[in-house]
Amino acid sequence: MILSTLDWILIISFFVISLLVGVLVYFKSSKNVDSFFLSNRNMPWWLLGVSMVATTFAADTPGLVAGIVRTDGVYGNWIWWAFLLTGMLTVFFYAKLWRKSNITTDLEFYEIRYSGKSAAFLRGFRAIYLGVFFNIIIMATVCLAAIKIGHVMFGFSELQTLVIASIVTVVYSLLGGLKGVLITDFIQFIIAMVGSIWASIYIINLPEIGGLDKLLSNENVIAKTPIFPDFSNLEVLIPLIIIPIAVQWWSVWYPGAEPGGGGYIAQRMLAAKDEKNAIAATLFFNIAHYALRPWPWIMIGLASLVIYPNLSDLATAFPELDQSFIKDDLSYPAMLSFLPSGLLGIVVTSLIAAFMSTISTHLNWGSSYVVNDFYARFVDKNASEKKKVLVGRISTLVMMFLACLLSLVLEEARDAFNLLLQIGAGTGLLFILRWFWYRINPFSEITAMIVSFLVAIFFFVNSKLDQPWFELASHWQLVIGVVVTTLSWIVVSFLTQPSSQEKLSAFEKLVFGNESKFKNINYKVLAFITATIGVYALLFGTGYFIYQEITKAIIAILVAIIAFSVIVIYWKKIV
Repeated sequence: MILSTLDWILIISFFVISLLVGVLVYFKSSKNVDSFFLSNRNMPWWLLGVSMVATTFAADTPGLVAGIVRTDGVYGNWIWWAFLLTGMLTVFFYAKLWRKSNITTDLEFYEIRYSGKSAAFLRGFRAIYLGVFFNIIIMATVCLAAIKIGHVMFGFSELQTLVIASIVTVVYSLLGGLKGVLITDFIQFIIAMVGSIWASIYIINLPEIGGLDKLLSNENVIAKTPIFPDFSNLEVLIPLIIIPIAVQWWSVWYPGAEPGGGGYIAQRMLAAKDEKNAIAATLFFNIAHYALRPWPWIMIGLASLVIYPNLSDLATAFPELDQSFIKDDLSYPAMLSFLPSGLLGIVVTSLIAAFMSTISTHLNWGSSYVVNDFYARFVDKNASEKKKVLVGRISTLVMMFLACLLSLVLEEARDAFNLLLQIGAGTGLLFILRWFWYRINPFSEITAMIVSFLVAIFFFVNSKLDQPWFELASHWQLVIGVVVTTLSWIVVSFLTQPSSQEKLSAFEKLVFGNESKFKNINYKVLAFITATIGVYALLFGTGYFIYQEITKAIIAILVAIIAFSVIVIYWKKIV
C-alpha cells in the first residue's frame, strides 16, 4: 500500500498532538499517585465515557468483528453483544458504589471488604495476576492487530511495527498519566469514528462491490447478514444466543465487561467528579460501545466476502505475510488497502489512535495495580509520591516490552478472546454478589481464580494436542467452566468464615452510607431492563436502516426513544 504525502502529514500530525498532550499535562500528572492514576478525581462524565469507548475500540476490535462476520455472520456478534447486560448492571447497581468507596484502584476493594491476611494476599496477588499477566495478554492481542495492519498498510516487519507503534504510546503514557490518556482518548475517538464510517461508505461503493444493494444481494453475503440466527437451528442458536444471554453475561469476567465493574472501567468511575458523573459516564459508554460503533466494521466485514471470499484469497493478496497471520481478522486491514489518498491517512490514523488509546489505558491501569496494590502496599510502604510515580513509569515500560514479545506468538484476535472468556468463566457471579452477600470472603475469590484458571488451561492444552483427549465445542467448555468454578467458590464460601462483623459494618457504611442496600431497587431494575432494551433497539434499528428494512428500523428506533425516555423520567430515583 502506498501512502501519499497527505496521508503521512495526517499520521505524523496525530503523533505530534498526542506527544504534545503528554508534555502539557506532565507536571500536573506527576505530583502524586492520585493525579497520575486518577487525575485528581475531578473528571466530567462525557470525557470519562468517551475514554471508556475509545479504550474498548482497540486496533484488534475491527478485525475481530470483521472476522466474526466472515465466520459466523452478523449474528455471531452476540458473543460480545450479550455483555451489554453486564454493562447495564454496572451502570445502575455498581457505578455509584465504586465512586463512594473513594479507593484508588478496584483491587483496594479487597481490604475494605475483607479482613485478615488473606485479604492482603488477594490484593497483592491480583495486582500481578491482573495488572501484569492478564494485562499483557490483552495488550499482546492489540499488538498482534498492529503487526497485521503495519504489514498490510506500510509493508513493515513485525519488529518495525512494534517499535514504531510502542514508542509514541509509551512516551505520552509516561508523561501524562490518566489525564493525558483521557484527553488523547477524546481526540482518538473522534478520529476513529470518522475514519471507520467514512471508510465503510467508500468501500461499499467501490466498483468491485457496486454499492449497498449489490453488496446485500451478493451470494457470499446474503447468508451472513441476519442479525438473529435461525431459531430452529439449535447448533447455531445455543452457542451464539442462548449461552451468551443465559449464562455468559453474569458468569464470565472479561476486561471492559466485568460483572459489577472493574479494571479500567472502575478506574474511570473512581476518577469521576461524583457518583452521578460515574453513572452517566458508564451509561454513555454502553450506549456508544454497543449501539453506535459496530456497524461500520460489520459492513466492511461483509464487503470483504466479495473481494476475499476465502482465506486463500487473502493469502494470495499478501504473499509476504507469515501464513500463521492469514486469518479472517486480516480482512479488515486488507479492505482498507482500497482507500484513496487522504481518506487512507484518516483511517490509518484512526487505527493508530485505536491502538494507542487501548494500550495507553492498559499501561496506566496496569501500572496503577503494580504501584498501589503491590509496591506501595508490600514492598515500600513509606515510598514518596514521586517514587511511586517513578515505579509506575518503570512498570509501564516493562509491560509494553513483554506485550510486544507475546504478540509475536499469537495468531488471531479471536483465539485470545476465547481464552480470556474461559479463564474468567464462573467468576462473574462472585463479583456481582460480593457487595451484598456477607459469606463471600477472600478464600471464595482465591478459589474462583484458581479453579477457573486451571479449567481454562486444561481445555487450552487439550485443544493444542495433535491428538486431543476429547472433542468439545468451546461454548460447552465455557458452560463447564462456569458450573465447576461457581460451585467451587460457593462451597468454599460456606466452609470458611466470613469477614469480621466490624469490617462488614465499616464497608457497608462506606459504600451505602445510612441508606438501605436495596434503596429504590425497583427503579434500578426498571432502568436496567429499559436501558438494555433501548440500546439493543438502537443497535438493531441502525442495522435495519442500513439493510433498507425501513419499517423494522422505525419500530426499533421508536422503542429506543421510549426506553430512554423512561430513564430520563426516573433519573433522580435511579441515581
